[in-house]
Amino acid sequence: VKIFAPNIEQRDVVNHLKGSPTEEKRNVLVESARLARGNIQDLAELKVSEFDAVIFPGGFGVAKNLCSWAVDGKNCTVNEHVKSTLQAFHSAKKPIGLCCISPVLAAKVFPGCEVTVGQDKNVDGR
Repeated sequence: VKIFAPNIEQRDVVNHLKGSPTEEKRNVLVESARLARGNIQDLAELKVSEFDAVIFPGGFGVAKNLCSWAVDGKNCTVNEHVKSTLQAFHSAKKPIGLCCISPVLAAKVFPGCEVTVGQDKNVDGR
């Protein structure tokens, strides 16, 4: 198992004590390394041939940093490294795991695929 994250600036930094954004700037790779205790690599370095599957965690960081869903909703864009990683695993016919909000990544990268997010029932007959 290896952990990867894009080497990009976070969309924003939140002071969770106060529940409000700060002016501080942070890097997604650096913050991910803090959470992973340093054992992490830049997503740009991932080689699909070295792995059996890929799993994207969920959480608001995905919606704000791996794509722009938190701001743009269904019109969101996906980070290029995230997009190319998903496409490479899909082309290699390797499993892709998407947790919590991360199925929106697949919905944007693979138009026409069906994903589940949340608990809505019987929406548009689905």
